[in-house]
Amino acid sequence: VQVSESGGGTVQAGGSVRLSCATDRWTFAHHAMGWFRQAPGKERTFLGTITINGTTYYRDSVKDRFTIYRANAENTLYLQMNNLKPEDTAVYYCRAVIGDTYYWGQGTQVTVSS
Repeated sequence: VQVSESGGGTVQAGGSVRLSCATDRWTFAHHAMGWFRQAPGKERTFLGTITINGTTYYRDSVKDRFTIYRANAENTLYLQMNNLKPEDTAVYYCRAVIGDTYYWGQGTQVTVSS
């Protein structure tokens, strides 16, 4: 199972970024997927997840600014991030869960400048 993120970059505070996560059709159709991030010197933290029927769950600190959604025809998961803050600077990871196994992407860097 391969998971691959894209869409990172540098953005000014207050701006928006949309990250993408691509995987194979079977994984996308049958398993929940989620987004995490890891800031420099910190642990990887949960941001949100989406079930195969589209139900979402978010970390409280981002739920008013971040939106996770699925594009089923594209087998792609998205993370829309608005009103970005310098503290959102991190490497963002996508994860698929199949049984007891986690499949992570390589991560994509998002840098928010003040």
